[in-house]
Amino acid sequence: MKKQLRQLATIVALFSAVVVEAEVQLPNIFSSNMVLQRDKAITVWGTADSGEKVAVKFNGKRVTAVADQNGQWKVTLPAMPHGGPFALEVTGKDNAVILDNVLIGDVWLCSGQSNMEFGLNSALTGEEEIPRSGNEMIRLFTVPKVIHTQEQYDAGEAMWWVCGPESSAGFSAVGYFFGKRLQEKLDVPIGLINSSWGGTDIETWTSWEASMQNSEYAGFSGRSLEEALGYTMEDVRRFNADLKNDPAIKDKWYDPASSVEGWKQMEVPKTWDGAWGQEDGIIWFRKTIELPADAAGAAGVIHLGPIDDEDVTWINGERVGSMGFWMAERTYEIKPGILKAGENHIVVQITDTAGAGGMYGQADQLFLEVKGSIYPLAGMWACKPSVLSSSYGFQTRGNGPNSFASLLYNGMIHPLVGYGITGVIWYQGENNAGDAFRYRTLFPNMINDWRNQWGDEFPFLWVQLASFMAEAELPKESEWAELREAQNMTLHLPKTGQAVITDIGEAFDIHPRNKRDVGLRLAHAALKVAYGQDVLPSGPVFEHMELQGERIILTFSRIGNGLSTLDGGPEVKGFAIAGEDQHFVWADAQIRDNQVEVFCDAIKTPVAVRYGWADNPIQINLINSDGLLASPFRTDSWKGLTEK
Repeated sequence: MKKQLRQLATIVALFSAVVVEAEVQLPNIFSSNMVLQRDKAITVWGTADSGEKVAVKFNGKRVTAVADQNGQWKVTLPAMPHGGPFALEVTGKDNAVILDNVLIGDVWLCSGQSNMEFGLNSALTGEEEIPRSGNEMIRLFTVPKVIHTQEQYDAGEAMWWVCGPESSAGFSAVGYFFGKRLQEKLDVPIGLINSSWGGTDIETWTSWEASMQNSEYAGFSGRSLEEALGYTMEDVRRFNADLKNDPAIKDKWYDPASSVEGWKQMEVPKTWDGAWGQEDGIIWFRKTIELPADAAGAAGVIHLGPIDDEDVTWINGERVGSMGFWMAERTYEIKPGILKAGENHIVVQITDTAGAGGMYGQADQLFLEVKGSIYPLAGMWACKPSVLSSSYGFQTRGNGPNSFASLLYNGMIHPLVGYGITGVIWYQGENNAGDAFRYRTLFPNMINDWRNQWGDEFPFLWVQLASFMAEAELPKESEWAELREAQNMTLHLPKTGQAVITDIGEAFDIHPRNKRDVGLRLAHAALKVAYGQDVLPSGPVFEHMELQGERIILTFSRIGNGLSTLDGGPEVKGFAIAGEDQHFVWADAQIRDNQVEVFCDAIKTPVAVRYGWADNPIQINLINSDGLLASPFRTDSWKGLTEK
């Protein structure tokens, strides 16, 4: 740990020197402890003075380049087999940057939303895994979270770490278990780059160029992202600066003597709406309440219910509390001496940065409690904004990662483009479930986009959505099932694979904690798709159906030595069957001669079956000889919930 901190200090010092003296430098994806991709040409790039000659030495090879008029340079080293550790030396006219403990091996980019971001320290087996995670052959890099309206050159302040308890705990649990299994199986160095952000849509991870293929953004063709947005990152920086330093504080809006002339009236509790319905920023709320003489100087408690996102609360000009947790109820003690007889002024500054803003609880959650008496606070409040996103050019709510396409691609993927990788593992889709039909095109479009950006048709593997929400008593339509279908359909792209995890979801937790099996299943797919090993890449895949009287016979590929069930029994769970009326009922299903027969006495003339077609199909149990689950599927193409 001390060694790594010294290396970090060295890098920071070098960065500072570069700023002052324009010395040669590298983006942060290049640091000590990194892994460079084996068996592919190695690209290294950086900045220096315009026209400056830069030399790069690595593993017995030396190449040079001259910085262009923008001060950018790039060199290409020949492909090399796995090995190390080595030192990489970059020399300019006035300085040299030396990166040590560099390995050559396989690099995997781990990306997606919260289930990829989910840290090892929160995983089901994390507590026992972290102490034994030390492995010199595994290296970890986490891309800092940042949105940007322009493609970025650098990934922000970050560095590579040797895998160990200090570095693995907060790293992606799925990525860690994936990399650990590959390192065990392949006996080569593994580098893992975690670039993920919870609660994000696939559109924000797609480049602006490729976003023109999406119907939602096609109308912006020929315009830059900033032209389409109507604002720049400088506007975002000004907005964020004013969020931190609200100008209304300087003007003392919390002071009872402050004028309320021009303030609007709004009924509370409710989220702010009307003129502010699509706004983020800061809005102040003020209410005057009459208290009796015996309340003067008494202690009390103010209850404001839940507030979205942050608040600071004053009574009679005295600050009584603040909180930054958007779902928590606000309950603040009022010290003796603040309250007085007659008029008392309550002022609440509310800051909102995503979603709806305001006091949004129930009326009976808002009250003042003084000496055993309750004084309701629900009703009309005066309100006035001090900072509004529209003043900075934001046309829709928020400036977060989902507010427009490409914002995370620009800030968190583009800085990595060109850094050699074996492939990508991806865990995302929950946020797009309500638009699953479009995901059929959005997902392959992003995969092709990343491959085009790298100029490499690298393997791309993903996790199918886990089981989530309550189990259905009867068969019904499901957005999550439709998203899984869109993921299945994306397997038509070359060099793709999928990990099915419906058996390890959690009904009431969108973040199932068993990340170990997720990583292992992704690694199993990688052994086939990326490394060509003689394993099955997935569970059984539905191929075709045949009607035989009152039964439907299903044939599958990728069965290996044959079909079976998780418990070894003859019954296949999770099937539903329908006739021409498209009304599905639960069905019986059995394995016969490595096919599945599906039937129901109530359906004499079946035309379609569905398997695991539900939000939470945790009971499905059809597997192949490698023990891999069959994905949920359907034989019909009837219009679903998300097809517009």
